[in-house]
Amino acid sequence: MRSTTPRAALRRAAGGFAAAGLLAAGSLALTAPAQAAAPEFTLGGQAGTALHPYPATGTPQKASLDFTVNNPSEDEENGAFEGEYTVRFDLSGIKGVADVAFGKEGGADCTVTGTSAVCHDWGIFPGLSTLAELDVTAAKGSEEGDTGAIEVTAEADGATFTSFTARIGIGGPDLSMERLPLRTELKTGDTQPVPVTFTNNGTRAADGVLLSLRYTRGMDFTERYRNCEYSESDGGMGSPGAWTTALCSFDGSYEPGVAYTLAEPPSIRATKRAFYDSFLYRIEEDGSAARAAQRAGAEYSPGKGATLALRKAPAALSADLDPSDNQQEADFRTANTADFAAYGDRAKGAAGDSVEVKVGFRNRGPAWIGYIRSGEDVATVDVTVPEGASVVAKPDSCRGVTAAGGYRENQTAAPRYFCSTPMSVREDAVFALPFELKITKVVEGASGKVVVRNPFLQDPKLQFDPEPANNTASLVLNAEDSGTGDSGSTTGDGGTSSTGTTGTTGTTGSAGDSGATTGDGSTGSAGSSSSGSTGGDSGGGLAATGSAALMTGAAAVVALVAGGVLYTVSRRRAAA
Repeated sequence: MRSTTPRAALRRAAGGFAAAGLLAAGSLALTAPAQAAAPEFTLGGQAGTALHPYPATGTPQKASLDFTVNNPSEDEENGAFEGEYTVRFDLSGIKGVADVAFGKEGGADCTVTGTSAVCHDWGIFPGLSTLAELDVTAAKGSEEGDTGAIEVTAEADGATFTSFTARIGIGGPDLSMERLPLRTELKTGDTQPVPVTFTNNGTRAADGVLLSLRYTRGMDFTERYRNCEYSESDGGMGSPGAWTTALCSFDGSYEPGVAYTLAEPPSIRATKRAFYDSFLYRIEEDGSAARAAQRAGAEYSPGKGATLALRKAPAALSADLDPSDNQQEADFRTANTADFAAYGDRAKGAAGDSVEVKVGFRNRGPAWIGYIRSGEDVATVDVTVPEGASVVAKPDSCRGVTAAGGYRENQTAAPRYFCSTPMSVREDAVFALPFELKITKVVEGASGKVVVRNPFLQDPKLQFDPEPANNTASLVLNAEDSGTGDSGSTTGDGGTSSTGTTGTTGTTGSAGDSGATTGDGSTGSAGSSSSGSTGGDSGGGLAATGSAALMTGAAAVVALVAGGVLYTVSRRRAAA
């Protein structure tokens, strides 16, 4: 069998053009350049796949087996391997166990001959790419418990590959999680039981099970159990501790056709910081591979409470052999608020001087805000530059716009900047944005503005913020009392910052805060600067970038696949 895709044809054509270009360039070279070390690529895919036994009547049920190639280069522009390569599949190990056919995914041209298959392709781009997809079914005459393996190797001039083995078996457990009727509209302090229930719809017993409970920062369980281990991570949301994962192990044999439930359901609580939150619960057969995939390099600590136990449920659940039903999810909306308080800065300098300022906002809580499903920004920091100054350096998360907030091609010396936040902001976060300003003309008391608002300029109100009065602060240059050293200037968060002595290029002084707390609770130290800045916030990390909308207004997908945790977030940039 041979399949040809448009992508494969384009790759072959591009490979021919690239080769021609290299030959032309080589004909003009007087000396050959030194050769770089041969790149090494890794073949991969699903390490183990269980197939439904061959049926007595009808057609066998198909499973998809994806094979991948990983290019470890982090250079998106120049890290691609531009050359032909060949991948070989040795199918002799599954003869009589499983039948395979190449699916539509992957760009390679593949030919199957007997118990082997050969695929040809061109170009390996940085990161993980799909190489080929195999449709696999149990072979006629195969029996429960039969196993086999597909050996995958590859070769190319100027590159090396690590091989991969995909093991295939007939029959196995199929653990299916029941969806719980959880209340999703909550108040802080609300608790409800989580009676996790699952059934084994497979053909053999599961030898122990691993229950994964994963929940965002606003939710927590009222007890941490002895047979569970716990870890916290940002989960790609830009806030440390955004997600907590509990891995709970249960020994024993869990038989086919039988449902199991927790003997004493744990209770989940909406904490005082709850707002938009998610809860995922997943079941799978226990084992070193499952544990390694779920741990994903994180550090776990054991619980010290009671032992969580399972018992047989009164009746089995309806059969569902779809592997994706190992996991269920719930989203919670808790009635709560978060107070985002803007802060500005003050600096002084002569014409031609450069000064550094930090502006941003603090979340005074009580809620954390995380747009888990949409993956979009929580807010925008809107900075207007004071008269007589221009921006010479800005954070990557900020884009220059016109004075009215319109599109601006030239990002240099814009009169106004829109700065994006991450998809989550902790209840104790400080969002700090460092700018470098050049004073082009001394204007005494020149004042710009710092506003933390909704990313949509036409609808600036932060719906979760009950204190809009402190969403605005001032960015002031060359105020009459700036840099005197004997008085404090009020910052946007209501604190004061003391100033230092005046120098020829501005002021050097210590900020009123000796360090600003960042989203992870760490502090950044303040110090003197020859550029001459003083401010209410003199430390703190620059948060990640993104865009914003309510969680319910987007179509992101949260999924657990291939035994590991994979969060796919659909992001869209909000129009300012």
